[in-house]
Amino acid sequence: MATIRNYKDLLVWQRGMTLVEEVYRVAKQLPRTEIWGLTSQMRRAAVSIPSNIAEGYGRQTAGEYTYHLCVSRGSLLELETQLLLTERLGFLKNPITSPLLTEIDQQNRMLSSLISKVRQS
Repeated sequence: MATIRNYKDLLVWQRGMTLVEEVYRVAKQLPRTEIWGLTSQMRRAAVSIPSNIAEGYGRQTAGEYTYHLCVSRGSLLELETQLLLTERLGFLKNPITSPLLTEIDQQNRMLSSLISKVRQS
């Protein structure tokens, strides 16, 4: 197992950063009328995922780290909801959202595991 020197070594942070890039690409496909609605919300939720992992890592206690990891997971599930909503509203089709939803599911499991490990430390 690789040594974790900082938050950038965490696979869940790395994958979170990639998810942000993908969300920005996909959000460009939303209607212009959604620029201040779903587009903005999706981008903010996506950015919050790796940002809270990093912020939590920099905190002094396991409790604070856990808190920020939980916020990150909340943002991840918020993004999932927003992607599902884009499907329901007919803005994006399943072939576009499906890979993102799969990645969200995987990151959710990774964050849940990390939260458990930090709580046990």
